[in-house]
Parts: sequence; structure tokens; C-alpha cells
Amino acid sequence: HTQAAAGVSGVIKMVMALRHGTLPRSLHISEPTPMVDWSSGAVRLLTEARPWPELDRPRRAGVSSFGVGGTNSHFILEQAQPEPEPPREAAPASDEDGGDRPLPWLVSGRGAAGLRAQARRVREFLAAHPEIPDADVAYSLATTRAALPDRAVVVAGDRTEAMARLAGLADGDPGDHVASGSAAAHDRLAFVFPGQGSQWPGMAAELMSTSRVFRESIEACADSLAPYTDWSLTDALRGKSGTPSLDRVDVVQPALFAVMVSLAAMWRSFGVEPSAVIG
Repeated sequence: HTQAAAGVSGVIKMVMALRHGTLPRSLHISEPTPMVDWSSGAVRLLTEARPWPELDRPRRAGVSSFGVGGTNSHFILEQAQPEPEPPREAAPASDEDGGDRPLPWLVSGRGAAGLRAQARRVREFLAAHPEIPDADVAYSLATTRAALPDRAVVVAGDRTEAMARLAGLADGDPGDHVASGSAAAHDRLAFVFPGQGSQWPGMAAELMSTSRVFRESIEACADSLAPYTDWSLTDALRGKSGTPSLDRVDVVQPALFAVMVSLAAMWRSFGVEPSAVIG
């Protein structure tokens, strides 16, 4: 007897049955007991597994637990309904202090002709909607559009440059500021955290001022580190006077760790997810 765990295996069994839509057979029995009139009613002994059909209501199952100490209980399990996937909406991206920094404008399509057609459509959209900030359009292209096999990224400092380079891509003459290629479905990506590397005063300061995700991750690392140091991680990264040198091992190690973790957070915010993490 499973004593205090009476019925737990039955609950696990029925959770799996609900999940897989299969009624499992009753174990350790070959002949139904003659003490039950099996010919009346709708109760049957499951001598083999059978499909649990979908109906117009959730699947439900009851599991009884009879504890060795006399505690009896009954569980009713119900099939979990799949939660609808929330629509992906473009979030405002223009609140970052990006200044006049170049933006990536991503386009994709099926085949070279599809890619050129999409570049033409994005250029037409930019021309028709000058009121939408550049950063919002670039953000939406990167995060809310389907990533089709043939892809290109246009790097431009302003809308005029973006439109000119998108026009070149649409005409089959992409130029130096456009990178294109085809994605391989079987490719896998790994994030590597080496733990060592080059360091210098001001390291990551530019990203802290331009990327909210990167900055918040650095600040979270700084908050976790603060109880154990007498110096500020963010001040050390910015190279402020009075902070210890990054040449000190006890400073550079947490600084590099924070930068690597925050770079990973930034890449993940762009939709880049690793298949493996090493380091």
C-alpha cells in the first residue's frame, strides 16, 4: 500500500490520460469480477487502452484515494483548455535615447522576388506614413513580422536613407548597406559566456544609454552585487573617477559577467533564442 501517497499514482495516470487523449487499461486484471452485472449500465472494464474521444465538453476523470489510516478522498480532474496566444503587438520603440544612430530595417520573403516585393512595400509604407517614428517601424519589422526564409537588413541613419536603400533592394541593386541571405531551418544557435575577455573604462556605457533592456539587466546585476562590494558596478563600467580599476580581478569578473548576461538579455529581446548555453 502506498499509505500517505494513496491515489497519487492514479492522479498522475489520469493527468497523462487527459493530456494524451487515451484511456489506459486497468492493470493486473484479465477477467472482470462476476460480482458486478456488466451487462447493465455504461460501465466497462478497460482491458486495453483506447482513444478518449473529443466531445463538446472538457474531458473529466475521478480518482478515489483510500488511505491506510482511513482517510478517504475523491479528486475530479478536468482537461485544461489551451490558452489563446495573445496577439503580438508593436510596442513603442522611440522612447529609447537613440539619437541619430543607424537603425536596422528588416525585410523577408519567399525567394528573391518575394524579398524584393516586400522591400518595395516597406518603402511605400514609409513614404505614406511619415508620422510614424522610424524606431517604431524598425522595431515592428524586427519583432512582429513573420521571418520568411529569404531575408535582408537595411542599415540606415534616417528615413531618407532607408527609403533609398530599400528602393535599391527592391530593384535588385542592394548596395553596401544591405546584408541579405537565406536562413537554414536546421541551424542552431549557442550563447557562449567565456568568463574572460577585453575590458576598458566605458565598456558597455553606450549600450546602457541606448538599450533599455540592456540597462535594466545591468542595473539588476548591480543591485545583486551591491551588498558584497564597496563600489558601484555601473560607475565602474562608465569609468567614473574614484571607482576601482577594471584591472582588478574582483572588479572585472563581475563586470564581464554582467555585460555578458545583459547582452544575452538584449539579444533575446530581439527574438534571438539560443538552442544551448555554455560557459
